Amino acid sequence: MEKVKVILWGLGAMGGGMGKLLLTKEGIEIVGAIGSRPSIIGKDLGEVLGTGNLGVKVSGEPDEVLKNEADIVLIATNSFVKENYPQIEKAVKFGHNVISIAEEMAYPFAKNRELAEKIDRLSKEKGVTVLGTGINPGFVLDTLILCLTTACMEVKKIRAARINDLSPFGPTVMKTQGVGTTVEEFERGLKDGSIVGHIGFPESISMIAARLGWELDEIRQEREPIISNVYRETPHVKVYPGMVAGCKHTAYGIKNGEVVITLEHPQQIHPGLEGVETGDYIWIEGVPNINLKITPEIPGGIGTIATAVNMIPAVINARPGLVSMKDLPLPAALLTDIRKLIYKGE
Repeated sequence: MEKVKVILWGLGAMGGGMGKLLLTKEGIEIVGAIGSRPSIIGKDLGEVLGTGNLGVKVSGEPDEVLKNEADIVLIATNSFVKENYPQIEKAVKFGHNVISIAEEMAYPFAKNRELAEKIDRLSKEKGVTVLGTGINPGFVLDTLILCLTTACMEVKKIRAARINDLSPFGPTVMKTQGVGTTVEEFERGLKDGSIVGHIGFPESISMIAARLGWELDEIRQEREPIISNVYRETPHVKVYPGMVAGCKHTAYGIKNGEVVITLEHPQQIHPGLEGVETGDYIWIEGVPNINLKITPEIPGGIGTIATAVNMIPAVINARPGLVSMKDLPLPAALLTDIRKLIYKGE
């Protein structure tokens, strides 16, 4: 068969990273690139990625690029379903499968059921598949948890935590996590929506519950400032003792009045300065009990890029419609010619 043809929509850190990774894979060809920054429009994609000329021009006109024959569009533009929906709709109408790394797209039925149902209907009409995924949500605090329950005869409660270092991130992330604010400013930011903590807890909890058949009463979230006792600094922010170094975000899935799912994501800069070890942790109370510890944490950027690219064959092979990671075969790294993994249409 011909090479799998991919269109990139969004060429920031994540979209550009996907592009670079795709160039290392066998049986894949990038046939289009959609960008928004004026500085890259009209440039060869290879120049933007720093990989040498690829013969693909970056365009600011999605319709022109989506006219190309393609098997899938990778969308890396924003975090929210409402902002992602017009782009997904357009790609699907052109007959393309879609993978989005928008956090809320990991399980859009959780908070955006009406738009999720529209995506599902349109995708089925066009005979294509749409998936939202990434490292978190999409893998660590949902898919990996579900995989571990495979070895359980019974599951009573689930608790998981992703403890990471925000230091490598830029000013936007620092702002949304409240890094560098006073406690009073942090509280005001929570109220006005400028400080959000982690995006994706309702999606992860809903996905887990749906796969396990748990009917939840509600999903409750809490956000607290992580107050530093020491001086911390990154290229984008300075935190003095008594200021906020990050956000501890916790979410609870409640069933029959009891917490059955707890997900924790304390994010801060330089956690090691106060003896905090980064890592990904999962505790399952059941038969048997299962405890998983990964240290340090799986890198967020690398993990998101890899997860999106690695899921390409599964999405192409999948039934039409809107799917989540719980609906697809066991994920794995893409290490062979992708054409060996494509069977849809045979």
